[in-house]
Amino acid sequence: MTGIAGFFGTLIDLLTVVVGFGLIVFIHELGHFLAARWAGIRVLGFALGFGPAIVSYRRGFGFQRGSSEDRYRDLLRRESEGTSDAKPVAVSPTEYRFNALPLGGYVKMLGQEDLNPEATSAAPDSYQMTPPWKRMVVISAGVIMNLISAVILFIVVFMIGRDVPPPTIGLVASNSPAATTAASNAEDLGVGAPGLRPGDRVVSINGELPRHFDAISLAVAMTSRGAPVDLEVERAGSEDTLRFSIRPEADPRSGLLSVGIGPSVSTTLAKVKESELAAWSRLAESAGIAGIESGSRLVQAGDRADITEALQIVEVFEASEGRPVALTFESPTGQRTTLEVEPRAEFIASFVARTTGEVASLEHLLGLMPLMTVEDAGTEQDRARHGLRSGDAFLRIGAVEFPSLLAGTDEVRASAGQPIAIEVRRDGAEVTLEPPVRRDRTVGFTPGDTRADAAALGTPLRTVRDSIDGEPRRVAAARLPLSGGETILAVNGTAVSTLVGARDALIEATRDELAAASSATVTLELRGPEGGTGEADWTLEPADLERLHALGWTAPAELLALFEPAEISLRASGPVQAVEFGLQDTRDALIKTYITFARLFEGTVKIEHLKGPVGIAHVGTLIASRGPIWLMWFFALLSVNLAVINFLPLPIVDGGQFLMLVYEQFRGKPVPMQVQGAVTMAGLLLIGTLFIVITFNDVRNLLGL
Repeated sequence: MTGIAGFFGTLIDLLTVVVGFGLIVFIHELGHFLAARWAGIRVLGFALGFGPAIVSYRRGFGFQRGSSEDRYRDLLRRESEGTSDAKPVAVSPTEYRFNALPLGGYVKMLGQEDLNPEATSAAPDSYQMTPPWKRMVVISAGVIMNLISAVILFIVVFMIGRDVPPPTIGLVASNSPAATTAASNAEDLGVGAPGLRPGDRVVSINGELPRHFDAISLAVAMTSRGAPVDLEVERAGSEDTLRFSIRPEADPRSGLLSVGIGPSVSTTLAKVKESELAAWSRLAESAGIAGIESGSRLVQAGDRADITEALQIVEVFEASEGRPVALTFESPTGQRTTLEVEPRAEFIASFVARTTGEVASLEHLLGLMPLMTVEDAGTEQDRARHGLRSGDAFLRIGAVEFPSLLAGTDEVRASAGQPIAIEVRRDGAEVTLEPPVRRDRTVGFTPGDTRADAAALGTPLRTVRDSIDGEPRRVAAARLPLSGGETILAVNGTAVSTLVGARDALIEATRDELAAASSATVTLELRGPEGGTGEADWTLEPADLERLHALGWTAPAELLALFEPAEISLRASGPVQAVEFGLQDTRDALIKTYITFARLFEGTVKIEHLKGPVGIAHVGTLIASRGPIWLMWFFALLSVNLAVINFLPLPIVDGGQFLMLVYEQFRGKPVPMQVQGAVTMAGLLLIGTLFIVITFNDVRNLLGL
C-alpha cells in the first residue's frame, strides 16, 4: 500500500508542477493579450493550452464545444456576400479557448505569426499597422507579467517563511580548496591551521550577505573560470571574521565549480517513517550506534559538550589517534545513552579516470586498493533478486577480476539492463551468480570494501591525479608486482590482518626515513590469489612518505549520513521586508540566469547542467513533495527564468522580435522579409537542437544512464 500511495503522491505532484508551469506560460501570454488590446491590435485568439479546443467562447456565439473558428469564418463569408442577418459588431473577432494540452497558452494577433514573418496584414488594426513603439510594449508585456508574478510569489513565500539551510559550513572535503586555503588574516588572529571548518558562518561572499547556504553554492558555481571566491566567516573563539580567497575547482560528480564544502548538519538524528526504519537501523548499526532511537540528539562527543553542528565531531575523531570516541545521545523522551564509536582510518584521496571517461574521486593506500564487498545486501526482496549477502567479497564482476570499488561499479554500470556474471567468496566458499543490472545501472546492494575487515587487495592503481584537472602521476603501488587478489600478511615482519593495519604498520616502519627526508624500503609478505606466499620489497619515495604520514582518523561516513540537515526559517519581519526580499530574489534570479548563459559559453557550466521540460518536471516533483511554500518558490524561479529566456536576443522569441522592432523604430522601415525568414529558420534550428539535446540529457539523467 505504501508503494501505491507513494506512486499516486508522486503523480499528483507531477500534475501540480505541469499545471503550474502551464499557468506561468499562460500569465506570460496574458501580458501579450492585455497589451495588444491596449494597443488596438485585433486579437484573433487567446488560448489556454495547445492542440484542439475542448471548449471555446466568442462574444456573440457564447460557449460551445470545440472551436468556433469555422462558424465565425462562415459568418464573415456570408456577410461579404450579403446573406447574413447578423450585425458585424455582434460577434467578436476574438476566440477564447481551452485546449486539450494545458501546458501554457498563446495569443494570435492579426498579421503576426512567429513562425511565418510573411503572414502580414494591411488592416488598420493589424500588428504591422501599429506603431513600432506600441508593438515593443506588446512584445515585452509577457516578460513584464512574468517578473511581476515572480515578485508576488516571492513576497508570499517570505511572508509565510521557507525552511532553508543556514549559511553555515558543514562538510569540508579533505584536500579541497576549502580545506587547504589559509585565511589572509589568519596570522593576525592566531589561526594556525588552514581552511574552513564545520560551524564557520559565512557573513559575506563576494561582498554580498548570503541568507542561506544555497546562495553560497550558487555563487561559487557561477564564478568565472580561474577567478577566486572571496569569503568572510565568523568562527567561534575568533575575535574577528576570517577572510578567505578560495579558487574553485570543477566538482568530479557534477562538473560545476566547487570549493569542497557542504551545508550544515544538525545534531539531531533523522526522524524516519516506519517504512524506512529497517534501512535506517542497518545504517545505524554500520555506523556503530545500533540501538539509538531515530530523532535522538547528540549532546556530547568525547570531551566536547559544545557541539552545535554534527560535522564538528569530525574534529573529535581526528584527534582520537584511532581510539574509540564516546558519543552521548539524548532520546526524544530525555533518556541519555553513551556509546563508543570506532574512528575511520583515512586513506589518500585522489582522482582517477573512469572507463566512461569521467573523473572520479577515490581513496587508496599509495595505490593499493581494497577488494570490493557487499556492505548491505538490501531488503529481503533485493536479496532474493540478486542472490548476494552482506559480507560477500567479489572475486570477479563481469570481465574484471578482484575488483576494487571503482572498477567493480564501473563494470556494473556498463551492463545496465542485462545480467552480469559475478563470483563472490562467502564463508570460505566461492559462489557464482548472474544477477540482473537495473536500468539505473545498479544491482540493488550497498557496496563496501575490505579495508577495515581484511588485508585483501583489489586491482591496484597505476596512476592518479592530485586534482580533477591535474596531470596523471604514477603511484607507489605501480612498483609492486601486483595484479589483484593478493592479501598482505605482514609489513617488515609485523603481522597485519586488515588494510588499515597495513597502513599503520607502514607508517611505523618509515618514521625515521620521513624525518630524514629519504626513501624507505619495506618488505611485504603476500599471499597470492591461489594461496602461495612470498615477499616483495617496496621502495617508497619521500613524497610517498609525506602522503602516508599525513593520514589520520575521521568520523565514519555512515554516522554523518544519519543526521538531519540543519534548517532555518527564512521569513520577512513584515510586508515591507517581504517586498524587499521578493525584489532582491527576483533580481538575483535574473542576474544568475544571464550569468549561467555566460558561464555556458565559458565552459564552467555545461549544457548537461541545463534543464528542459522533462528535467523541470522531475525537479519540480521533488520540490513539490516538500510542501506548497517550496512549490511557490520554485514557480517564482521558473517565472523569472521564462522571462529571461524569452527576452534573449534570439530569433522567434520575444527578445529577437524586440530587436527587430528597435531596428524598425529607428530606420522607419521593417527588417527585410528575407532577413526575417532567415533568422527565424536559424532560430528554429538552434532552439530545436537545444531542446533535443537538453531533453536527451534530462531523460538520461532521470534513468541514471
